[in-house]
Amino acid sequence: MAKATYKDAGVNLEVYDEAMTRLPRLMHRTFSPRVMRLDGGFAGLFKLDFTSRLFSRNYDDPVLVSCTDGVGTKLKVAVLVDRHDTVGIDLVAMSVNDALCCGAEPLFFLDYVAMSHDDPERLENIVRGVSDGCLEADCALLGGETAIMPDIYARGDYDLAGFCVGVVERKQLIDGRAIAPGDTVLGVASSGLHSNGYSLVRRVVFDLAGLGVHDVVKELGDQTVGDALLTPTRIYSRPVRKILQYYRNKSVIHGIAHITGGGLRDNLERILPDGARAVLDRDSWTVPPVFAWLQKLGDIDDAEMEQVFNMGIGLALVFDPYFENSIRHMLDESGLASWVIGRIASGPRAVVWK
Repeated sequence: MAKATYKDAGVNLEVYDEAMTRLPRLMHRTFSPRVMRLDGGFAGLFKLDFTSRLFSRNYDDPVLVSCTDGVGTKLKVAVLVDRHDTVGIDLVAMSVNDALCCGAEPLFFLDYVAMSHDDPERLENIVRGVSDGCLEADCALLGGETAIMPDIYARGDYDLAGFCVGVVERKQLIDGRAIAPGDTVLGVASSGLHSNGYSLVRRVVFDLAGLGVHDVVKELGDQTVGDALLTPTRIYSRPVRKILQYYRNKSVIHGIAHITGGGLRDNLERILPDGARAVLDRDSWTVPPVFAWLQKLGDIDDAEMEQVFNMGIGLALVFDPYFENSIRHMLDESGLASWVIGRIASGPRAVVWK
């Protein structure tokens, strides 16, 4: 009987080592002076503060904020198109945007990539996207893990998970408790579908409509199906941090909701305190054409669309209306469209439509 080897079991350590040599440069480009280099170590090291007096945060009572998420079945679209960098951006966005909801500054990010087989080029493309996302989020890609599991994943399939750690001063922590009747609810534009609802998207687009990833969609400005569905999730780190730093001596932002699965209703309700209800106006913002195209294609009910998708609002900010012009101006300078989509009223805790 031939001797058993790891290679025969589906894992080629020589190819794996080749893949690992491609990744350090993608990590290093995201490093800030707070990263303590430990190449080849078993963990990543990150200093909470700068040693430089010029950039020192001088934390008084720092609170660490941690988030984890994945990309979901959007990965199946990436496999069909054979494009794997944009889902890396999605991975960073899903966790970083959650951390922002507490007012946190994202510090560092870790990724977990599980693959069916050794594929250095695909892995490099995935991690390049993660690295791009970390640069956009101003956080360091501190480390990660790649697992080759041929008996778990079908040939060509893979999965991603991401982990973000941020920090916020306790006195600047945003938890929704300050939300009060009279507050403005400001919707900030999404880039499209982001990374939620793709099981429904794929069923409608590929199974019911019979479209392929290379088909051109006139309603979407002659984009291909693949390009439209792989538009990466918007990362809101820089514009939100800009607003929070501008008002660092005031608690101006009372609540932030990342609009993911569950839509505006479920995600905004999560941050409302007792006695506050958000009254929203469906006609107050511009819904991107990808949602109308998808709804028509699958004959999807309005309620289902609002429950599953962000419908063009990727982030919701709640604050005193006195600061509306200033906040919207800063978002506009960051290239983000925003709309006043509702107000906070007294009443049982809920999100309702006017």
